[in-house]
Amino acid sequence: QVQLVESGGGLVQAGGSLRLSCAASGSISSVMGWHRQAPGKQRELVAAITSGGRTNYADSVKGRFTISRDNAKNTVYLQMNSLKPEDTAVYYCYVDIGANRYWGRGTQVTVSS
Repeated sequence: QVQLVESGGGLVQAGGSLRLSCAASGSISSVMGWHRQAPGKQRELVAAITSGGRTNYADSVKGRFTISRDNAKNTVYLQMNSLKPEDTAVYYCYVDIGANRYWGRGTQVTVSS
């Protein structure tokens, strides 16, 4: 069982930046990424990264967010710049291992206007 622990969320003004981190309990050599869920909305993909560093982003965050990972530390990061109020959501880290997807508990990001 893989455990994921997110950190780095908080309250920031529009235009500001935050960096989220997600540490996995074991060695991860598969896709890791972030989803988010805003109140009353479905969970959506934000960004994902393979162990080789190939990335994928939602159109809404391209050019503002950057996903990266440190395989030695089993950690994935999400650098969020130029934040907008519509980025307000709970951000969840995930990892795909075989046919299973494991989730973190989430971290709240709130962007004030």
